[in-house]
Amino acid sequence: MIPLSDLPNGGALNLPASHGMWTPIDVVASTGSTNADLLARAGVGGQGAAEGAVLVAEEQTAGRGRLGRSWSSTPGASLTFSVLLRPAPVPPARRGWLPLLAGVAVATAVRSAVAHHTARAGVDAVLKWPNDVLVADRKLAGILAEQSPDGAAVVLGIGLNVTAPRRRGPLPGMPAGLEATSMRAEGSPAPRETLLLSILGQLERWYLAFLADPDPAAAGLLDAYQSLCFTVDQAVRVELPGGRVLAGRAVGIDADGRLLVAEDGGAGPVTPVSAGDVVHLRS
Repeated sequence: MIPLSDLPNGGALNLPASHGMWTPIDVVASTGSTNADLLARAGVGGQGAAEGAVLVAEEQTAGRGRLGRSWSSTPGASLTFSVLLRPAPVPPARRGWLPLLAGVAVATAVRSAVAHHTARAGVDAVLKWPNDVLVADRKLAGILAEQSPDGAAVVLGIGLNVTAPRRRGPLPGMPAGLEATSMRAEGSPAPRETLLLSILGQLERWYLAFLADPDPAAAGLLDAYQSLCFTVDQAVRVELPGGRVLAGRAVGIDADGRLLVAEDGGAGPVTPVSAGDVVHLRS
């Protein structure tokens, strides 16, 4: 266990006990996975922790990302946290939008938090479908959504690199060949507290709008996502589950959050993709 008072890279987080709908906000020095911890707290039948619980860990020893990948964190150098949602009004077919919604929140917060804290423009964060947060072709943050076995709760886990140096070379296990970057490496001095509270504020804004109307177009979520999504209008190769590969042009996002890929450079039939690894192709 690492004492919270003895963390490198900026010291321990100093956070309020609540922020808007988010309460309690708990901070621990080390844990295996904040997602696993909150899923355990969620219980069954809605009898566990209430919606809005937040768990922040300075270090995760068993963090994980999409498709079973691991996510490592250096104590004090990143934001690794999870939030607990109980999205009962959202039909199961539309819950795939929750991690995309989180991507919009993180990218928007990164831009606005930096601009607010400094006198210059924020980091130019964009989204790679479904929910990687990039700066150019460098990965800044990742998001993982997991649902409780009874379907009553969804936990969103977010990992944002804040002070780590930029990593040269592709991230292990990433077929897209993405490099890792951080807020500091991209020229942002915004404190971790400012970034976290900004992300929570954006998450609340978009989540409550989506709860009120789970139609992503009517809630404004579809437009917001597509405006930030660097994948749309790119030539892509999608590595699908089972080893199949789909190549074409990403032409949009549908109402269920699936990536629409038109074959033959955009002139062929359109295939909706619900899961897979996307590689942006360069001419």
